[in-house]
Amino acid sequence: MSASGGGKAILAAFLANMGIALAKIVAWLLSGSASMLAEAIHSIADSGNQLLLMLGGRKAKRRADREHPFGYGRERFVSAFVVSIILFSVGGLFAVYEGVQKLIHPHELDRTWWWLPLAVLVVSIALESFSLRTAVKESNQVRAEDQSWMSFIRRAKAPELPIVLLEDTAALTGLVFALLGVGLTLLTHDPLFDALGTLMIGLLLVIIAIVLGIETKSLLVGEGASEADFDRIVDAILAGDEVEKLIHIKTLYLGPDELMVAAKIALPSDKTVRAAADDIDTIERRIRSDVPAARVIYLEPDVYRPSLDPSPSTDAFVLRSAD
Repeated sequence: MSASGGGKAILAAFLANMGIALAKIVAWLLSGSASMLAEAIHSIADSGNQLLLMLGGRKAKRRADREHPFGYGRERFVSAFVVSIILFSVGGLFAVYEGVQKLIHPHELDRTWWWLPLAVLVVSIALESFSLRTAVKESNQVRAEDQSWMSFIRRAKAPELPIVLLEDTAALTGLVFALLGVGLTLLTHDPLFDALGTLMIGLLLVIIAIVLGIETKSLLVGEGASEADFDRIVDAILAGDEVEKLIHIKTLYLGPDELMVAAKIALPSDKTVRAAADDIDTIERRIRSDVPAARVIYLEPDVYRPSLDPSPSTDAFVLRSAD
């Protein structure tokens, strides 16, 4: 699966959120709606998040140097983790705080501009729907046909598309909460509904932020190849007659588009150094052909000695003979 950064989806989300944020701020200033203020802060936070994702994508393209010999690909993981923190604190906790304050100290909405918050929310729903549609379209280009959306969000190595998908989904759901809260408050003259709408928006954002934080933390700590890619790599190593046994293998994503493969392979003991080097080059070509993301490959030739093999209890242990 490609590790597309979803540039179109990020840009569409940024433009939509900037326009929506300005409209919500105006509506909040004129109506005094707590839901509108929570939604405005949410949109501002989302706009900042998209800028962070774009910045992380640019930093990740820097060439490897002495200080970072494996490159800067993980900058995208760092940006994604910061986004989850911002969404949790600036978006979620602020909305929860504002909702609680309005429950404790309720106040009536300004009915002079009663229609403005509703109009802004309807337009915002339309813009967010367009942004979500773009994110879904971009995701479908890299998502496997038989892969569920939950699996895509959990397993994607490129964090940008899952973040935009979750942000847009949360934004649309939050807009519905705000619309219900403001609408019921205007109908019943009871500010309780506006406060409850604000509180629900905050809780929704906190939940989304926690999900994002867990997934991006896993990427930062270091994830290996998916089960399917791992099997393809092992099969590629053993596909020819060069290797007697695959003794040990580990994989690690250095960035969304770059997978490192390190393996110890048993070669016949009578191989010359030149022949072993040629065999290793052949195996590397097969691996890159089957798993294009495997760009950094280290193969250590060895002679198979069962007494010195790693313990089979380790996750990275593999002992397979060539057919």
